Amino acid sequence: MTASLSHGEQLVELNEVQLCFETFGHPADPAILLIDGAAASMLWWETELCEQISRGDRFVIRYDNRDTGRSTSYPKGQPGYAYTDLAADALGLLDALHIERAHIVCRSMSGGIGLILGVDHPDRVESLTFISTSTGAEGLPPSEELSTPAEPDPADSRAVVDYVVASVKSYSGGSPYFDETATRALVERDVARTRNIGSTLVNHYAMSFDGASRDFAAIKAPTLVVHGDRDPAFPLPHGYSLRDTIPGATLLILEGAGHDLPKPLWDVFVPALLQHTEGGLS
Repeated sequence: MTASLSHGEQLVELNEVQLCFETFGHPADPAILLIDGAAASMLWWETELCEQISRGDRFVIRYDNRDTGRSTSYPKGQPGYAYTDLAADALGLLDALHIERAHIVCRSMSGGIGLILGVDHPDRVESLTFISTSTGAEGLPPSEELSTPAEPDPADSRAVVDYVVASVKSYSGGSPYFDETATRALVERDVARTRNIGSTLVNHYAMSFDGASRDFAAIKAPTLVVHGDRDPAFPLPHGYSLRDTIPGATLLILEGAGHDLPKPLWDVFVPALLQHTEGGLS
C-alpha cells in the first residue's frame, strides 16, 4: 500500500512565478494533478481526500494557482496572466516533478485549464476528470440566483471568513452534506496562509479566458465527468452536456451534492476516480 502521508508544502519557481504545491504518496505511482477553481487554493482539495486517493497507489499533487494561497499574487483587479498561463503553470509543475504524463482532475473554472491541456497537450494527459464544470454551450440552463453577501473589506479577516463561508453554503445548493463548522475551519486556515486575500477574491474573475474557445469534442483522453445533482452554478444539464460532447466520456452523478465535493460522498467519488485512473504512466 502506498504511503499516505504528505511530503509537505514546497515552493517552486517556474514561468517567472512562485507556486506552492504539496504531494502525497509515492512518486513512482501514477500521478494525479488536482487543479481547483476560481479563488480556491489547494486546501479545498482536503488533506484527508488527497490521502484517501493516494492510498489507492496514486501520487497526488495539489497546488495553489496564482493569486491563491502561498503562490504569487498580483494587485487586486490586475491579474498579470491569462487562462493559458495557468495551463502552462500546470505543465511547468509536472516538469518540475519530472512527470511526463498525468491524470488531470479539474474543478469548476479550472475545467478550462483541463480543456487547454487536453486539446493542446494531449501527450501530457493520461486522463481527464471534470468536476462541477460546463461546456458553456448555448441553451444550457443559467446559474441559479445565489445568495451571497457583499464583498468584504480584505483587511477584515473575520468578515472575509464569513463571506467565503456564506458563499460556499450558497454554492452547495442546499445540500444536506454542507458542514458549516468544517467549512469555517478550512476557510480560516486558507485566509491565514494567503498572500493577498483581496486579490484572491477578484483576480481569477478579471483575467482573460483566452483558451476557452477550444472544443471539448477535440479531447481524446479518457474522460470522467463528475457533477452534483444540486449544483446551482452549473445545473445538472451542464454535466450531461460535457458527457455528450467529449467522445467516450462517462458521467458520475453525485446525489445530494451542489457545486462541491462533500466528504460524505468521497466513498463514491474516490473509487470512481481510482478506476478511471487505473494504470498509465507516472
